[in-house]
Amino acid sequence: MSIPELQWAQVAEKTGGPLVYKQIPVPKPGPDEVLVNIKYSGVCHTDLHALKGDWPLPTKSHLVGGHEGAGVVVAKGELVKEFEIGDHAGIKWINGTCLACEFCKNADESVCPDALLSGYTVDGTFQQYTIGKAAHATKIPKGLALDAVAPVLCAGVTVYKGLKESGARPGQTIAITGGGGGLGSLAIQYAKAMGLRVIVIDSGDEKKMMCESLGAEAFVDFSKSKDVVQDVKAATPGGLGAHAVLLLAVAEKPFQQATEYVRPRGSVVAIGLPAGAFLRASVFSTVVRMINIKGSYVGTRLDSEEAVDFFARGLIKAPFKTAPLKELPQIFELMEQGKIAGRYVLEIPE
Repeated sequence: MSIPELQWAQVAEKTGGPLVYKQIPVPKPGPDEVLVNIKYSGVCHTDLHALKGDWPLPTKSHLVGGHEGAGVVVAKGELVKEFEIGDHAGIKWINGTCLACEFCKNADESVCPDALLSGYTVDGTFQQYTIGKAAHATKIPKGLALDAVAPVLCAGVTVYKGLKESGARPGQTIAITGGGGGLGSLAIQYAKAMGLRVIVIDSGDEKKMMCESLGAEAFVDFSKSKDVVQDVKAATPGGLGAHAVLLLAVAEKPFQQATEYVRPRGSVVAIGLPAGAFLRASVFSTVVRMINIKGSYVGTRLDSEEAVDFFARGLIKAPFKTAPLKELPQIFELMEQGKIAGRYVLEIPE
């Protein structure tokens, strides 16, 4: 395949932006890497956090963001056995790990201390050609629509892993805060496919309609509710509260409320990463009600394969809108205003 010397990309030349749409060199894969011609890339709230420098982990200088890229392998290093030229591949948040530390050996590579993060510590998928470690790229079966599968590579994997971490069993109820967003729209579907009953906490009629169409049994609009905690509990069997809570919100308050409407022995799983936020819970209530509070961070290579398989079997359909790569700044503006239902997927120019 003919690979150009230059490519178009959205580049953050400094923390906080602005983004600059310009041509940059096409990278060359190392011995254990693949070069993927990105066709589509989902836009995640993490990408906005990276641009703004919201987190204590420093970002790469002159950063190309993005970590939900789906495309075609066009070059590979001499050590790569997992992919052939022409294979379809996904580049995810975890771009690569050491594969040798205690966590990697225990299939917990997402917490590897030397992990490379797409669109954060290494350049990501808001460009035409992206590098990824072959061991961590996800093989996408040919025949799957690359625009539709792109959000599964982060949003899908992340919520699927969180649901597994919650320990919720078929027939039980899970409350999903931020259920009307990109992660939430997928979380509802994975939860339903896993046999769970779903309550969503979010705001807005458009999000309510979408969540209910995806299978949510109840929608608590926090902008209209006089008592979110009681409204969530009232929507659960027996009014005892949810068996588990998936926290996908981008504000701190929902993280403080969750332990109040989860039932005794329930689990609260934090996934969203609002800037500067803290988890606070009553020690007395947490102890005597035996509540489990934990974090869940993306997923392993196996989680990624399983999440894509749910999609391939037709159990998951990510609600998304497409837009050209040039429009990324406008999409970030909508994201900051909380006006995006579902996910935006960027169409990368040929």
